[in-house]
Amino acid sequence: MAEHGAIVVETLTNGPFAENCYLVACARTRAALIVDPGDEAERIAARVAALGLEVQRIVATHAHIDHVGAVAALQRHFAVPFAIHAAERTWLQQLALQASVFRLPSPEVPSVDEELVAGTALTFGDQRAEVLATPGHTPGGCSLHLASAGLVFVGDTLFAGSIGRTDLPGGDLPTLMRSLRERLLTLEDSTIVFSGHGPTTTIGAERQHNPFIRGSVGR
Repeated sequence: MAEHGAIVVETLTNGPFAENCYLVACARTRAALIVDPGDEAERIAARVAALGLEVQRIVATHAHIDHVGAVAALQRHFAVPFAIHAAERTWLQQLALQASVFRLPSPEVPSVDEELVAGTALTFGDQRAEVLATPGHTPGGCSLHLASAGLVFVGDTLFAGSIGRTDLPGGDLPTLMRSLRERLLTLEDSTIVFSGHGPTTTIGAERQHNPFIRGSVGR
């Protein structure tokens, strides 16, 4: 696990889409969130046990299959609530359709126990993660900002050197750019960005070097 002050983060790249699932934990209490478990539920559960974490809830930044495919199995395993934005329920109910497009087995549709609401916070141990509304890749896309440690989990809104695709149903480029401008690029340049795919980056690095951002959005 990587230490970021009082918060520790484990990255588990999983499944056919090489999606990043994150275990985000309070270093003192070991209370944790599972963020975007897309596949390989048994591997994720085993890693939680190996690290001695106590899962408080499962959170999805959005409902594409590569981010929620393992949610139902982990819900059962840990008996914890699952949280996602209300606008993602349609995508969630269409997991079988999503799977068929890629000729993948259809995962079980998880039950939604909590709805993510912009401006509210999810607590785990001594820590809190603020919910940021970052639609554009999907209608209800959200990010989680852990201000105390300078971290943000952005799903598929922002990548190192790129941005989320908007050509899928529900995607909208102007909305995505507004999310970047008004939500993510207002964060400190030192903020570490944990994306749904690929390596970590920082807000400052993307402001300077991301070709989709540089010269178009900023402070």
